[in-house]
Amino acid sequence: MVNQPSVWQALLNKRILICIFTGFSSGLPLYILISLLPAWLRSEGVNLKAIGLFALINLPFTWKFLWAPLFDRYSPPLGRRRGWLLISQILLLLSIPIFGAFNPQFDIWSIAYLAAVVAFFSASQDVVLDAYRRELLLDAELGLGNAVHVNAYKIAGLIPGSLSLILADYLPWHSVFIITALFMLPGLAMTVFVKEPSLRNAAPKTLRAAVSEPFYEFIGRNGLKTALLILAFIFFYKLGDSMATALATPFYLDMGFSKTEIGLIAKNAGLWPSVIGGLLGGAWMVKLGINRALWIFGAVQMLAILGFAWLAMVGHNLFVLGMAIGLEAFGVGLGTAAFVAYIAYTTHPLYTATQFALFTSLAAVPRTFANAATGYLVEDLGWRNFFLFCFVAAIPGMLLLIKVAPWSIDGSQPLGLLKPAIRDH
Repeated sequence: MVNQPSVWQALLNKRILICIFTGFSSGLPLYILISLLPAWLRSEGVNLKAIGLFALINLPFTWKFLWAPLFDRYSPPLGRRRGWLLISQILLLLSIPIFGAFNPQFDIWSIAYLAAVVAFFSASQDVVLDAYRRELLLDAELGLGNAVHVNAYKIAGLIPGSLSLILADYLPWHSVFIITALFMLPGLAMTVFVKEPSLRNAAPKTLRAAVSEPFYEFIGRNGLKTALLILAFIFFYKLGDSMATALATPFYLDMGFSKTEIGLIAKNAGLWPSVIGGLLGGAWMVKLGINRALWIFGAVQMLAILGFAWLAMVGHNLFVLGMAIGLEAFGVGLGTAAFVAYIAYTTHPLYTATQFALFTSLAAVPRTFANAATGYLVEDLGWRNFFLFCFVAAIPGMLLLIKVAPWSIDGSQPLGLLKPAIRDH
């Protein structure tokens, strides 16, 4: 067994510090799309069904593995990771403010097209950030490194989900989108100042090799049956949570909360539980192993959905709002840290960008297709029954753990059925 560093040793190094910036830069554009954009549309009178269909603009996050081989194969001037990062971040910085030039009542299709473009740039940035982080972290740092990344990812959500909403009560929307876009600058600065990861493995020699070999390697390493079980688990593990939070901001508005209340209470109530949950999850994974962490953290993540059902029953209640959001943030902070660590461990060093993109794309399928139906489900079921439905939708992912990550596997062995890719560091 490889010696594990202490929690504090792993936290207090440059690699983990960089994970703060990767998480923040990754989370900001996505939360603009799933939090700020629905709030803007709802406040301007767009109906819930149309807002729910806007989840389809996240298709680039589902299909990003299609162009991920380009990032493994080709290297812009600054390097294979830093070069592509700089390009995608500059494009995001320039495109996000354009939202403010449109009127939701008259330009809904133009907004949808722009949102799809922003989603494409954001998904491209995620491909490179995931590959960069996987090449940066040692295997022993996967739990904590991904926990820090996830926490920073969620903290980034406070910008469009809290600060921007508060600003929207005092400033015109075009100013809000400009200010929000400027928060891409820390990630851009990280890209400029960090070093390119050391090339322990050469890039694929051809684009054809970059496209086909990641799939052959994954199936060959695990066998077809096991590979399909792993892919099914990746699809289902976060399905219930993803659906439950798809219309979170419109839900709060429908419960009678003002945008300022949502900004100050709903979003900030999740900050510290999210940070504690993520860091505690990373620390626990050092002792538990990824298998048992997936069981325990997944159960907490699943139970957190019921907090929204509670809020739907009591209505406008600031205390219940804070409790529901805090529980959700804590549970998802735990669950996501273990889930991303699991995905990272599956990747082979030769095909980091493509395999990581494939797995995270599959995880994004529920957020894209299932979430597109959430508006219709809420209209038919009501908010309380909708959240109970989401709770039930989380069960298949937990059941797949029996095969994919058996509890009985010793905590020192990272995975159950999955065979880890060979590492050379």
